[in-house]
Amino acid sequence: MALSHASARPPSLAESYAYCADLARSHYENFTVISRFTPRRHRPALEAVYAFCRHTDDLGDEAEGDRLTLLDEWEAELTRALTLTLSQRERGLEGPTLIQGERAQEGPTHPIMVALQDTIRRAQIPEEPFRKLIEANRMDQGSGRFETYADVLHYCDHSANPVGRMVLHVLGEASEENVRLSDATCTALQLANFWQDVARDYAMGRIYIPLEDVRAFGCTEEQIANGVADKAFRDLMRFEVDRAQALFDEGLPLATRLSGRARLAIALFSKGGMRVLDAIRRQDYDVLSERPVVTRSRKLWLIVSTAARLTVLRRP
Repeated sequence: MALSHASARPPSLAESYAYCADLARSHYENFTVISRFTPRRHRPALEAVYAFCRHTDDLGDEAEGDRLTLLDEWEAELTRALTLTLSQRERGLEGPTLIQGERAQEGPTHPIMVALQDTIRRAQIPEEPFRKLIEANRMDQGSGRFETYADVLHYCDHSANPVGRMVLHVLGEASEENVRLSDATCTALQLANFWQDVARDYAMGRIYIPLEDVRAFGCTEEQIANGVADKAFRDLMRFEVDRAQALFDEGLPLATRLSGRARLAIALFSKGGMRVLDAIRRQDYDVLSERPVVTRSRKLWLIVSTAARLTVLRRP
């Protein structure tokens, strides 16, 4: 759905949450983890957060026309949602009826943002993660190259880490330590995806491997373009995979710090990302000839084994 004009009739809260649920469940396979392994009471909020993240990424990756302008318009919608939410907090107003009563004049009109406004208010989510994700998609309109590893981490801090922070707030688990562990996990997941999709990303004009590392290992952009995975390139990818693994290891305690069914969802994301790294290792770090994948049978075993482990480790 395109951005609505401010004068358009905004959808109701129920319609907006239904829109987010349909988007999340119909188009994005990763949402199955959230929908199956998180408490039912959190699902509408998670659907709203997920819909926001996916729509933002779609604007940055797939939208026709001036994507920077579209992202600016999307952030303006976010600002309307945040401004009205803050105003209501200051005046001590609660409840969807009051929100809808004011929204017609000054609130957002896109269904994702209407639902997100309610989610932000209920879960007390700060605005920074939402703005960072939009900014990450502005970065995507640049050269598609990163000179240093610090540059890649800066991008991940905008493109990946905000998602984990939003989810922790929805779950009521956004302690300082949980956020730190979540950041490590989310960055690791982003890196695992980058190393899995080197060839695919290059076809889209992007190289997420730090250029300083490419040069240090004696590799070139041309060989990535030509799919030449020689020893130097495989050594480069081994180095990058080890970096991602270290971040996964750092973030692993997060799942055991959470309560209820959310523990399994978070653990599965971490384990799934590490299985992607294993798939890269099985191909001797050649991610150019064939995209490393985790088979369906391995995914099923991952769910069963992770659930069994967390059952044993469950806190009293």
